[in-house]
Amino acid sequence: MSRSSPAAKAPNAYHHGDLREALIDTAMSEVERNGAEAVSFSALAKTLGVSQAAPYRHFADREALLAAVATKAFRTFGASFRKTVARRSSKSRLARIAHAYLDFGLSHVELYRLMYASRLIERAPVGSELYSAADANFDLVLEAIDPALDDLTRRRFALRFWTSLHGVVMLAEKGLLPPKIRKISIADILDDLVRDTELAIASKLSNCSSQ
Repeated sequence: MSRSSPAAKAPNAYHHGDLREALIDTAMSEVERNGAEAVSFSALAKTLGVSQAAPYRHFADREALLAAVATKAFRTFGASFRKTVARRSSKSRLARIAHAYLDFGLSHVELYRLMYASRLIERAPVGSELYSAADANFDLVLEAIDPALDDLTRRRFALRFWTSLHGVVMLAEKGLLPPKIRKISIADILDDLVRDTELAIASKLSNCSSQ
């Protein structure tokens, strides 16, 4: 996965009717550079050469804009993850997902924090664009769990793997992994997580078939 910034550079001009997308793209660029806290309507308006009131015609407030940025990020990188997972590889599907998330989380730290460490999803209504976009990324993991398992068991395995994966990524990007394990690479930790999950799934399938 490329380590270049995913966000489009702030346009110098835009066609009539595209201000909403221009605001989202410019805000995403600002998040990437300086974090979500740096995003302001006044700065965006100045960058795009519009009136201070113009952004409010598309977004009720700053949080609504950041929710749109997070939604676009989930959709953009969800599509990228699916392409990564679909490529032929000697690694299992779960392994490819794990390393794609790690690469993204360490390459796009501030955007990852907006998506996974802010309260935007918590506040997003069920069925909203943000909620649905985030849920679709979880489906990537769910789809990698053996369909021979019943639905509830698959969801349990997917949730356990997903939460562990994000825990590793968040601790790694903040430099909070204990010094005692510094000789163990983050990639090794992910590989252990993948292996343990796959062994647990195989064991569950074996138990089910013997009953």
